[in-house]
Amino acid sequence: MNIKFSLPHIDKSVIKEVNSTLTETGWLTSGPKVLEFESELSKYTECKNIIAVSSWTLGAMLTLKRFGIGSGDEVIIPSYTYSATALCVYNAGAKPVMVDVEDDFNISIDKIRKNITKKTKAIIAVDIGGWPANYKKIYEIICSEKIKKRYNPQNPIQSKLGRILLISDAAHSIGSSVNGINAGMLSDITIFSFHSVKNITTGEGGAICLNLPKPFDNKEEKVYLKSLSLHGQNKSAFEKNQVGSWKYDIIDQGLKCNMPDICAAIGLAQIKIYKSNLLPERKKIFDYYNNFFHKFRQFILPIREKNNSHSSCHLYMLRIVDFSEEMRDYMISKISKNGVAVNVHYIPMATLTFFKNKGFKIEDYPVTYNLYKNLISLPLYNGLNSAELDYICKTVLSAYSLTVKYFDEGI
Repeated sequence: MNIKFSLPHIDKSVIKEVNSTLTETGWLTSGPKVLEFESELSKYTECKNIIAVSSWTLGAMLTLKRFGIGSGDEVIIPSYTYSATALCVYNAGAKPVMVDVEDDFNISIDKIRKNITKKTKAIIAVDIGGWPANYKKIYEIICSEKIKKRYNPQNPIQSKLGRILLISDAAHSIGSSVNGINAGMLSDITIFSFHSVKNITTGEGGAICLNLPKPFDNKEEKVYLKSLSLHGQNKSAFEKNQVGSWKYDIIDQGLKCNMPDICAAIGLAQIKIYKSNLLPERKKIFDYYNNFFHKFRQFILPIREKNNSHSSCHLYMLRIVDFSEEMRDYMISKISKNGVAVNVHYIPMATLTFFKNKGFKIEDYPVTYNLYKNLISLPLYNGLNSAELDYICKTVLSAYSLTVKYFDEGI
């Protein structure tokens, strides 16, 4: 067999939506398909105010820009995440404060508390693999009178909030929930990714979900952020294209990060069947793996649900007991030779050249390294059949045995 690590879900309904964009609406950039996609996302997540953007990263940069977070400011992020979480902070001109994680891969509550300073303007919690961060405990910290007194706003919108901004990096977690509350409604601002490998894809893309507390008007914020995503222009090209609607204004220094209709069409077809078809299928695949690997004590299984928290099953992150990084890498090579593509989520940022040059050291993040060194992400996407899943499981088990034998013999 030759099994890819990830494939997007492209069926007749996706092709139909894309063809509709090409042949019926005659509009490729932001227009009716984006509006419909945003509407469907709102129905699914129960977040009323959503802005579709061209990527998670630009959605995050737009958010930081809106709150005036930049030079001299700090943003707390977990050390276990993809580099985009940190790079958006650097690109905003601010300083990412990287803290270690808990055993469930999510940001350490204790480390957050210890790293808040007068310069802290935001916290970006990451739902690794689709498993929600502990937003309740983070809110308890940032809403406490002690921490609010330490907060040092530098502009009117920061003063309006009156505390540290909580952003959810939900790149993996559309479909996750906590106590019946969907991802998109668990923090002040949630940002989804619709990159090609995500549960729902638009090829490239993302969405900003607004859930800011009073006195914010989230509907007004949506209108403003929409303009910011169009160079600060108060009308989209689609709106300007209508008869007599050519005049526009530039209301602020914005970015160019709107989602095109041709991309939204793909996601629109998928979101319509996500709850009924796509997400349940991902959960079945996740459970197939769990049912197979739970019989073996040498594997540590990822969490699908616990204490009323539910994963979106974006990744299946299997860990191998007592394996070193070298052993894990050898095991991956054996899996790959049998035609199964696997991955590792993620190489710790503190081991990557850019971040090492910034002074980060992996020794400062022991939990992150211990999670990373023995982790293998298995294929998890719509369309995997039982024969393929059986082959993947048996290939992983065989590779484990070969790895143990190789290192026991000291070859």
